[in-house]
Amino acid sequence: MKQHLECGEIVNTHGLSGELKAVPWCDSPETLAALPRVFVSGKELTEYEVERAYISGRNVLLKLGGVSDVQAAMALKGRTLFLDRSDITLEDGEYFLQDAIGLPVFDESGALLGTLTEILERPASEVFVINGEREILVPNVPAFVLSVDINAAKVVVRLIEGL
Repeated sequence: MKQHLECGEIVNTHGLSGELKAVPWCDSPETLAALPRVFVSGKELTEYEVERAYISGRNVLLKLGGVSDVQAAMALKGRTLFLDRSDITLEDGEYFLQDAIGLPVFDESGALLGTLTEILERPASEVFVINGEREILVPNVPAFVLSVDINAAKVVVRLIEGL
């Protein structure tokens, strides 16, 4: 399992004091805004303390330690933000989507359908892409994704009639 997971992108600067505007890729802007630290892509990941974060619409405005002016902020524009999985507490039954990719997928009768190869972000819900004998798309909603068990390394789905 990867220790650092993608959680957003720095899309612009905000103001003159080094604040950054980020688009969150996690469950919600609140998740990104609550992080104590983030890691920014480059040749290597660079850790930054989050001094201040607040939500602005669907974006998060961040003030990172050591980024004190607009020039320093501009140098980070376009970079990917990562979180350390140890900074997030998951509730029972929750999991990181990244950890589900690569798991075998079974139908509710126990037949192997293939491997979860990708998770597409769609407005209504995520869509699981399962590759086996054929490609199968399954919305990540309780009616169709019956269980995702990272520890047991398997996903169980109910197929949509006609697919």
